[in-house]
Formats: sequence, C-alpha cells, structure tokens
Amino acid sequence: MEQTVGYGEDAYCDEARKLIQKACQREDVDIHFLVGGTQANTTVIAHILRPHQGVIAASSGHINVHETGAIESTGHKVLAIPTDDGKLTASQIEEAMLEHINEDGPEHMVQPGMVYLSFPTEIGTIYSAEELKAIRAMCDKYDLPLFIDGARLGYGLCSPECDLTLPQLSQLADVFYIGGTKVGALFGEAVIITSDALKKDFRYSIKQHGGMLAKGRLLGIQFATLFTDDLYFQISRHAIDEAMRIRAALQAKGIGFLIDSPTNQQFPIFTNEQAAILSQNFLLSPWKRIDDTHVAMRICTSWATKHENVDCLIEAIDKL
Repeated sequence: MEQTVGYGEDAYCDEARKLIQKACQREDVDIHFLVGGTQANTTVIAHILRPHQGVIAASSGHINVHETGAIESTGHKVLAIPTDDGKLTASQIEEAMLEHINEDGPEHMVQPGMVYLSFPTEIGTIYSAEELKAIRAMCDKYDLPLFIDGARLGYGLCSPECDLTLPQLSQLADVFYIGGTKVGALFGEAVIITSDALKKDFRYSIKQHGGMLAKGRLLGIQFATLFTDDLYFQISRHAIDEAMRIRAALQAKGIGFLIDSPTNQQFPIFTNEQAAILSQNFLLSPWKRIDDTHVAMRICTSWATKHENVDCLIEAIDKL
C-alpha cells in the first residue's frame, strides 16, 4: 500500500487534473473527483441552488427518473419539462422562466435556479453545437447556470453524429462532469467547474454530501490513465462502433426503433415473441410498452462489450 496525502490532494489527482485541463484546452477550470454520478449530480445542484430554487430538466432526465429523489432529498425540486426526444430546447427554458416571472406572486412558487441536461440524454440522443449554443444564450439571458451531466459523455462525443468537442463543451457549460464509471473506471466522475462564481467552497459541498474520498488517489490514478494516450476516447469509440453494428443488423431485419439514437444505447421495437427469444441469451432492458404485442427494449454497449458477443447477437437477430 502506498501512503499519500488524502482527500484528492495527492500527486495522482494533480496529474489527472492537468491531463483533463489539457484535453479541455482550459487551464482555468477547477476539477474535483467524486465517486459516482448521482453523488456528482446531487452535490453540484445543491451547491449551486439557493433554498427556494429548483432545477430545470427534461422529464426523462436522469435526476428526475433514475436517482430515487436524490435532488429533492436536498430540498430542491426538479422542474421537469416534457420532451419527445429527451432534449431540452432554448425556447422551453424561456417558456419556463416567463411562466414563473409572470406568475401572480412568483415568490409562492419554486424559482428556477439552474438548467440541467445530460449528454447524451437518457434515451441516447445528443445535442448539436447549435442547440447547446442556443441554450447557453438563454441561460445567460436569465442568469441560469448550465450544468451538463456527462456520465456517458465519452459515448456522446464519439458518436458519428456529434459535432461538438470536449473543448467546445467546456466553453458552453458552467459545470459539467466527465463520467469514468460508465467508461471503464472502477468508479469515479470528474466534475469540471468553468464558472468562477461557482468555484468557491465546492470542497465544502463535496464533504457535506459524503463525496470526499479519503483515498482520493484511487480516483486520480484512474483518470490519469483514462486521459493518457487518448484511452478515454478509444474505449468510448469502441462502444459506439459495436452499437452501430447492432443498429445496422436491426435495420436490415426491418425492425424499427423507439428513438433514433446515434450513441451506445439502442431502443429497438420488438414483438413480444422476438423480445422473449432474445432475452433468453442476452440482457435486454424493457423500456416502453408500445402496444399489446410490441415492446421497446434497450440494448446498451460499453467499453467492455466484446466484438464476438455482438457477432452472436447479430446472428440471433438474423434468425428472428
């Protein structure tokens, strides 16, 4: 065992920070390492919001549907906006703000205090550079910090349809994080704070929310490895390549999709019989019941997906 300074102040974490700053092409950002995505989301949102404020998010957003009320447990409401494709738009954000401003007695309502979005979204869609710039402009108009959940960031940036880079993202968000857990790390998320106004006392928020890992070097070692020799993006591209092979096989079979996802998550619509056959040998997640005879299932690839296993799935799809 190696003894180092604790709580993320060791040489390994410092090296990881420098590598991430280089990848973001920004030396002026603060970088903090937390253990998991829910912890990162809860800590960032609680740090930014005042007690009377809530966070604007898509109704399908991770903080609204898959985090067991973690945000509400800190006293902040998720202000959910319905979307068809999992993505918020600038006009939806403005509509939410104007609805609050024009309310008869807005102080009786939860005040929108920030915007949360994920890249990719919960259903695998991604924002274009134009869409994010429009959201950034709307956030500036209403003085709303923009927070981007990057638990699956590598899979979004490596999508063939993505026209954004990591440096561009670091210019558009006030806070975002690079997910390590879903892209090969044993655990860990790297929170990047670009806004000077939000940097102060963030370590206090980490401690208060149980996120200050004593053996912080374990996080630093992993992110230093991921950001050496382009490894983070190599293993992310691998997941995308395998997902695109699966999508092509489904399309060739004439199977439709719930949503057109260009990332590692695919949502084919199977008949009940097809879903039952594939589920005998493959892990498929039921996502949405379409009708009595059809169901949308989620197929998710990752950094660890083996080429030969995808070959087996494709063979099974061909036999449906």
